Formats: sequence, structure tokens, C-alpha cells
Amino acid sequence: MKTTLIHPCYFGPIDLYVVIAKSSNLIFEKKDNYQKQTYRTRQYIYGANGQLLLNIPIKHREDKTKAHQKYKDIKIENAFKWQRLHWRSLEAAYRTSPFFEFYEDEFAPLFENKATYLMDFNLACMQLVLDCLGLSFEFKFTDKFELNSLEYQDRRSLINSKRKPASDLEDYIQVFKPKFGFLPNLSILDLLFNKGPSSQMYLESQHLKG
Repeated sequence: MKTTLIHPCYFGPIDLYVVIAKSSNLIFEKKDNYQKQTYRTRQYIYGANGQLLLNIPIKHREDKTKAHQKYKDIKIENAFKWQRLHWRSLEAAYRTSPFFEFYEDEFAPLFENKATYLMDFNLACMQLVLDCLGLSFEFKFTDKFELNSLEYQDRRSLINSKRKPASDLEDYIQVFKPKFGFLPNLSILDLLFNKGPSSQMYLESQHLKG
């Protein structure tokens, strides 16, 4: 089985972790250019009024003459109290979920300690999620950018938050499901806080199209 190539995400959507759970090895893309409106800076959770976007603010590049910035060089704009806002939003959304308190002490530090680089923060988020899921991978990184990778199973397209969401994920209990119905492919945190230790089994049982 080929090693799976993915982008580091702000936690990342559930279908990404379905792919991860079925992978034998992972490698993270580290040489790409930064792109807006992706799961690099955003996650979607299930709030009291339906789907809610949480977005990490980033610093604008100082040298406007450069057409692109490397993802690994993108810095977080910590002048905004975004971490406090995101954590309060997560608390409001999932405080009554079955497993929020089970994981609370592990996730809270990510929203208390300031991070400088977006990629480093995202890697920390994903490492914690993998630990909670009981999935163990050695983190490896690309040493060059290839538009079309033949060496790896290329799943970098899953970083695109504008793509068609996975429609074949099985329903599970969500806090506000009785109000708005099942919302598929939210942040992996939605699955963790609602299904807890059985999340890994859920991911491994899913069969995505495409």
C-alpha cells in the first residue's frame, strides 16, 4: 500500500480521517504554496444555530511583490483573540455532548498557548486528534513539491473546503441533530466529542466514494 500524502489541517474534516484511518503510512506536504479558503485555516462545527465556521486569522505578507507564500512560512495573527473565541464556540457547541469533558483537558491548551506558525499549530492539532483516535503514525514530510505525485497516494485535494462534501458518511448522534438534522463531514472534533473512543471504529467502517 502506498503512503498517503495529505496537507496539515486545522483539525480537518471527517472524510480526511477516514482516509487516514485506512492508511498504513502518512506523509505531510510541506513544500506547497499557501492557498486561502481551505481547511488550513478553517473548520466547521455544529453550533446551536447550525453549521458554524471557525477561521484562524493569518498575518498578511510584508513583501507584496511576492506572488506566493509557502504554507510553512505563514504566521498566525495573534492580535485577535481568536483562540478564546474558538474555544468558547467549541464549549457552547459540545459542552453537552457525551465526550467533551472526556477530552477537554487535552484540547484546551491548544487554545491557551499562542502559536506562531500556522503549519506548526495544525500539526499539533492533528497529532492530538490521532492520539485520541488511537492512531499512531511517524510524521514525515515532503522534501520537494510535485504537482502530480506518483510515489504516494495523493489525497491533498481533501484540503479544499469548497469541494463537494462527503455525502456517504453514516449518521451518528449529534447534539443539535433533533433541531437541524444530521450534518455530515464536519470537523473531526464533532465526531470525537459525540462518539468518543468509538470514533476510530466509525472511521474504519466508512466507505467513501471516489
